[in-house]
Parts: sequence; structure tokens; C-alpha cells
Amino acid sequence: MIDCISMYEGYLLNEKKASANTVSSYLRDIRQLDQYITVTWEIPIEEVTSDQLSLYFAWMTNSGKSSATVSRSLASIKGLFTYLISVHVVSVNPAKTIHLAKVEKKLPQILTGKEVETLLEQPRLTDAKGFRDKAMLELLYATGIRVSELISLDLEDANLSAGLIRCSSGAKSRMIPLYPAAVRALQQYVHQVRPGMIADPLEQALFVNLSGERMTRQGFWKIIKHYQKTAGIQKDITPHTLRHSFAAHLLENGADLKSIQEMLGHSDISSTQIYTQVIQQNLKSVYQKFHPKS
Repeated sequence: MIDCISMYEGYLLNEKKASANTVSSYLRDIRQLDQYITVTWEIPIEEVTSDQLSLYFAWMTNSGKSSATVSRSLASIKGLFTYLISVHVVSVNPAKTIHLAKVEKKLPQILTGKEVETLLEQPRLTDAKGFRDKAMLELLYATGIRVSELISLDLEDANLSAGLIRCSSGAKSRMIPLYPAAVRALQQYVHQVRPGMIADPLEQALFVNLSGERMTRQGFWKIIKHYQKTAGIQKDITPHTLRHSFAAHLLENGADLKSIQEMLGHSDISSTQIYTQVIQQNLKSVYQKFHPKS
């Protein structure tokens, strides 16, 4: 039997050069479908029909899956069958005729400039952890990179003399400028703090945990939650909140969408255009709150 899922995984990794997180997300959706049709109809995934897929998505919805989760799963499955057509395993894409109810996209939550300042002021520069945390937060807001990109940075990716960070995602890489305060925070961490934190002199990771090894997503998530609490900010802050705030604040201050797209690493500018809606929503809220006749 053809192992279509393994073939697709190899294609995503070796030809599409998709990130590990993207591949993991796609395969999770596809394997869930594979498990469902194996138990329900005892057929391989390449033999599933449009009618069976419709029943599968109805099952997902009835199981309490959100509209966003179901839509993402459909996109993953469409991608699998598009690939299987290209390698002549199947002749039609059974997911092509599946139409789900449109998911209302929630606009990303952003921090105000004052909230960002308060958050960045939280790390206490009295120990190694404080200097490291300050550098990470400043870098995240300075560049808008994803948390996966942040923890993947190596020491050689920081060109502090030029005030630049090289960020790689899959086969793509981009250079993003840093503002002076972020450069200073990184210089202090890299030159004065990091040498004493690393467990192995050959460690390449830019940011390490207290054990001296590369920082993890979970580790950074706990850090940002801690500083949200100490800052007294009521909004639910995640690492992505600083990415959204970076983009919205640039747009608010006159940056063009194309430049923001390049810095964020969006392949499609439509992903960047959502920040225009964020700005418009914020302006509407300010108008309604402060205009004397609103």
C-alpha cells in the first residue's frame, strides 16, 4: 500500500521547506481524518469520497470543534489531495467540493503604546534572568517575529553592530532592523550575561533557559504570562500579541503595508491587511468614547 501521508510529509519538508510547526499542524489534521475513516469505513485515505468527507466534517462540528478548527482541517486535507493529484495517486480532489460556513475572523488584540512600555519595563535588571527577559521582550516588539522564530535564533543571527536580526523560517530568511533600545538590551545580554548562562561553550542558541540550553516555546510563554501579571495588564497577552502590536503600531505611524509584510514574513499581503481593520476599529472605539455627540 502507498503511504500517502508519509509521502506528503516528505514533500512538505523537503520540497516546500515548510516549518516544523506547519508540517505538524497539517499532519495532525490529516491523521485525525485517516483514523476516522479507518474506523468508520476501513478504507485508505486516498479512497475517501466527497460524501464521506462531508460526514466527517459534520462529525467534527457535532463533536464541539470550533469553526476555525474545522476550516483549518479542510485546508489541510485539500492540500494533501492537491499533492496526491500532482503525483498521480488520485485523479480528483474530494475536498474541493466541500464548502463550510464562513468563519468570522476575530481581529487580533493589540496593546497600546503605554501597555507595551509597561510590559517592557517589568524585567528587573538585577540578575541574568532579568537581562535575558528584557532582551527577549525588546527583540520581540522590535521585530514582530514569531515565538518559534525567536527561540530558533542563533548567536550568529544577531548583527548588533549593524542593528539587524536575521530571521529564518523554512527556506526563507529576512533581515529586520532593531531600534536602539533593543540593540542595547541585546548587547548587555550577549556580552555580559549569556556567557555565564550557557551550559556548553559551543551552544549556538541566542536565548537559553536557566539550565543553559535553548529556550523553549513553553518556557517563553510562562515568561510573558509572568510579566503580564506583574504589569497589571488585563488583556490576555501571548507572544503573538507583541507581533500584532508591532505591526499595528508601525501601520498607525505611517509604515506601508508592503514593508510590514516583508518584516512579518507574510507570503500573502492579505494576511497583513488585517491590521488596517485593527486600526480602523481602534479609531472607531476612540471616536465613540470621546466624541461629545457619540
